[in-house]
Amino acid sequence: MDWTAGLQGLVGGVLIGLSATWLMATLGRIAGISGIVGNLITQRPKGDSAWRVAFLLGLISGPLLLMALGGGLGNVAESPGQVIGAPVGDVGLMLVAGLLVGVGTGLGSGCTSGHGVCGLARLAPRSMAATGMFLLTALVTVYISRHLLGLGGVQ
Repeated sequence: MDWTAGLQGLVGGVLIGLSATWLMATLGRIAGISGIVGNLITQRPKGDSAWRVAFLLGLISGPLLLMALGGGLGNVAESPGQVIGAPVGDVGLMLVAGLLVGVGTGLGSGCTSGHGVCGLARLAPRSMAATGMFLLTALVTVYISRHLLGLGGVQ
């Protein structure tokens, strides 16, 4: 295992926590990505768009800056030539998966960043239930895709 990837994950987690805390302390907002993007696209709130755009630009520019500085992708595979997270399906499957994620965030009134990071930190019962469902759904999805459908197995 590449220990620099673990350190990058640790630093990334600290930065996520700090950014969520900063957003709550300064603007009273929860750092839920689905809400930030969704409200920016659908409601276009007046006077509320600048921080949303800045937040999204930070999400995109941070990893790009890390790669530009030679930090790589934070690969945690067993060997340097392997990449964890390479798609196992085609573009159509990824579009369907993305659509299902969007439907899930709508049904759950938020995403893992809003519920899992911010909601759990606030001890919100709704976020505890939502995060539990996220984890259960992920476990069932991995079981079905790997063990019943034979997709994405370890080679």
